[in-house]
Amino acid sequence: MRGGDREAEFREYLIADRTRLMRTALLLTAGDVHTAEDLVQTACTRVYVHWHRIKHEGAGPYAHRILVNAFLDERRRAGRHPEVVTAETLEPRLSDVPDQADTLAVRDALLDLAPRQRAVLVLRYFQDLDVASCARILECTEGTVKSQTAKALKRLKELMTEETGSS
Repeated sequence: MRGGDREAEFREYLIADRTRLMRTALLLTAGDVHTAEDLVQTACTRVYVHWHRIKHEGAGPYAHRILVNAFLDERRRAGRHPEVVTAETLEPRLSDVPDQADTLAVRDALLDLAPRQRAVLVLRYFQDLDVASCARILECTEGTVKSQTAKALKRLKELMTEETGSS
């Protein structure tokens, strides 16, 4: 394949899937726009490098697997190097959100989940992927996806209940 054709195919894929990748990254990072953009850039770069192997039809799942793995790797590294808290806070820019208060409550609860549990919920419920697709992206068994989903939903419910102060 000629370089120009490769570039055109990749550009076409990127235009079609970049918004979805960014939405997934924003959900994984709980609205941290800068980290989300970094994750999307990492995924897009790796898709481009391996474009000759994956082609357009396989790019979406491959990109999402890279995105989730990059997120999980970043969380592991962050555990070794704690975040530095500053007095200045940056509010996330969340667009296309019908109810800001509910969204912020869910975002805060998602932040308290383990990274892998957060990834499972984002893939299953925000990206509307089936169990098998999630298992491929997360490189685990379908049973693991199911158990992580159950644990994450239980914990999310607990966190949301605590936040609203109801039982």
